[in-house]
Amino acid sequence: MARNTGPSCRLCRREGAKLFLKGSRCVTDKCALTRREYAPGQHGLARKKESNYGTQMREKQKVKRIYGVLERQFRHYFQIAERSKEVTGIMLLQLLERRLDNVIFKMNLGNSRAEARQLVQHGRVYVNGKRLDIPSYTVKLGEEISVKVSEKLTKALNERVEELKDRPTAKWLEVNGKALKAKVTAMPTKEDVGFPIQEQLIVELYSK
Repeated sequence: MARNTGPSCRLCRREGAKLFLKGSRCVTDKCALTRREYAPGQHGLARKKESNYGTQMREKQKVKRIYGVLERQFRHYFQIAERSKEVTGIMLLQLLERRLDNVIFKMNLGNSRAEARQLVQHGRVYVNGKRLDIPSYTVKLGEEISVKVSEKLTKALNERVEELKDRPTAKWLEVNGKALKAKVTAMPTKEDVGFPIQEQLIVELYSK
C-alpha cells in the first residue's frame, strides 16, 4: 500500500497542529511545529483567508494524517459510516479507532502509529490467537489482541510500555501491558480519539 514517505513534521506544520506522528519527539523542543509555527513552503508565512471548503478539506486531511490512511481508504471508511444506522461522523471516527495498528498504538506498544503499524506488518500481532499482519483490520467487540515476540523484543516492548505509562490508555480496551495483551470491551467514543476533531466538517465535505 502506498504511504507518504516525506518528512512527517511537514504534515503537522501544514495542519497547524501537533499530530504526534513522531511520538514522544513531538513533546520536546525538537518538534518542528514548536520551532516554526507556520505552514511549510515559500508561501507558508503568507496570511490566507480560508474558505468553508478549505476548512472542511483541512479537517479531513488532519484526520487522515493522524491515522496514516490515504484518500481511497478514508473514503471507503466514510461510505461504511454513511451506510450505518449510527451518526456518520461518530461512526467514521469509531472505524478509524478500531484499526488494528491503532489498537497496538493505544496499548502503548508503539511510540507512534507508524511504529505500531510496523509491528503488525511484521506478523507479531495475533487476534483471538490467529496471526494478522493487516494494519487496517477492524477489531470487534470481545476480540483479544496479543503480541508474540522473542524474549529480547518482549523486554524492549515492556520497557516501551513503562516509558509511555503516563500516556492515557483507551477506555474501550482492557490492557495487560506486562502480558502484551488487550481485549476490546466496548466501542470507542469520540473522546477516545484524543484530538479536537470536528467530524461534521468531513461529513459536509463528502456530502457535496
